[in-house]
Amino acid sequence: MIRLLLTFLAVAALLAPAGAAAEWKAGAAKVTITPENLMWMSGYGSRNKPAEGKLTDLWAKALVLEAENGQKLCLVTLDLVGIDRGLMQELKDRIGKQTGLKEHEIVFSCSHTHTGPAVRGNLIPMYAFGTDHSQRVLIDDYWKLLTTRIPAVVGDAVKDLAPSEVAWANGTAEFAVNRRNNKEPEVPKLRAEGKLVGPVDHSVPVLSVRRDKKLRAVAFGYACHATVLSFYQWSGDYPGFAMMALENEYPEAVALFCTGCGADQNPLPRREVSLAQDYGKQLATAVSNVLKEKMTPIKGAAKAQYAEIDLGFSKIPSREELEKTAAGPDNAEARRAKVLLEQWTSRSEWPAGFQYPYPVQTWVLGDGPRWAFLGGEVVVDYSLRLKKELGEANTWVGGYANDVMAYVPSERVLTEGGYEGATSMMYYALPSPWAPGLEDKIVGEVKRQLESK
Repeated sequence: MIRLLLTFLAVAALLAPAGAAAEWKAGAAKVTITPENLMWMSGYGSRNKPAEGKLTDLWAKALVLEAENGQKLCLVTLDLVGIDRGLMQELKDRIGKQTGLKEHEIVFSCSHTHTGPAVRGNLIPMYAFGTDHSQRVLIDDYWKLLTTRIPAVVGDAVKDLAPSEVAWANGTAEFAVNRRNNKEPEVPKLRAEGKLVGPVDHSVPVLSVRRDKKLRAVAFGYACHATVLSFYQWSGDYPGFAMMALENEYPEAVALFCTGCGADQNPLPRREVSLAQDYGKQLATAVSNVLKEKMTPIKGAAKAQYAEIDLGFSKIPSREELEKTAAGPDNAEARRAKVLLEQWTSRSEWPAGFQYPYPVQTWVLGDGPRWAFLGGEVVVDYSLRLKKELGEANTWVGGYANDVMAYVPSERVLTEGGYEGATSMMYYALPSPWAPGLEDKIVGEVKRQLESK
């Protein structure tokens, strides 16, 4: 009898499909990154003093996935306005040394909250002038805090890896408004009349991780600026309230927000805490509704790629031009000129023909979504175009990923100009608007990565 049973099991094993034992694994963790001191804030150039208190904590959260083929993927979400290329490289290096994760397997997604701290290297003109020595020390100290806590939380997520059910689906939230096409004071009336105009992306992509049917993690996205609040208190803005609501509803889960291509999208109306809470609730409800419906299980192998492509500028100013601007009235242009002169002197960053190494990263999650992560403040045209050309059903596009170096306009927005197309470059201390052709370069690289074997 025993011999017969063993023979049956052996035959069953031979007949089982190859890879039947393979499964996805996942792990998640979170850690506070709320500044320990009342330091300078980022996001608005008009700020003239440090933070005065805290409305909510700020968080770094990590989700690590391991696909059936052993490919690992690490998503790190940050309640920060952005990080620069230098911090991205430092973090990826430290995480790699501590966990073995590789550059193309790690992505950072910033919520772009405008009630977070100044981060060294990002939006330099907003804090490099007008802050005293003690504040600059605090900014340096905070950078060091990030370089220890973020790798540590990734390490915790790796330790949490365990067999999990991973699935995904899409929801909808409608509070984002195209700010280039609708005047802010008129939005309530236009919305009531159904007359809001301009491109938007109201989709809410959701990735769930369950163990023993219980939610362990949920990553979700939305294309909209985190600019409801503009006061002097630490806050995760509406994304923070959305994550808090989900973690209250699912106490064993880690909720991670991934900003979409929302550079030209605002939550309107705004400026009140109650509005931030309401938008957060709307977004959390959209996610929760998806979680309660049947989601598409993710099976199969994963793939990850990362590359940097060269984007040019419309003009590289001469040293003489920068010196003249820097000596003029104290404004955003003068501050940019001072930063560029300092960089030119120390690192020779602005020779004629200088190009920026723009980061493009993609993940293919088995038979589930194809996920594109784009650096900078990306306008909504990118997600709409990529979904149209790659398939809306399984394409997820995020902005504010890895290196938040500037606004990234589409060709349309670049031609139209305005803040997103031109003048915002002053606050990022880049020499001029981007050169034409950037949209096709970025979209082309996304396609190249996703279509390669």
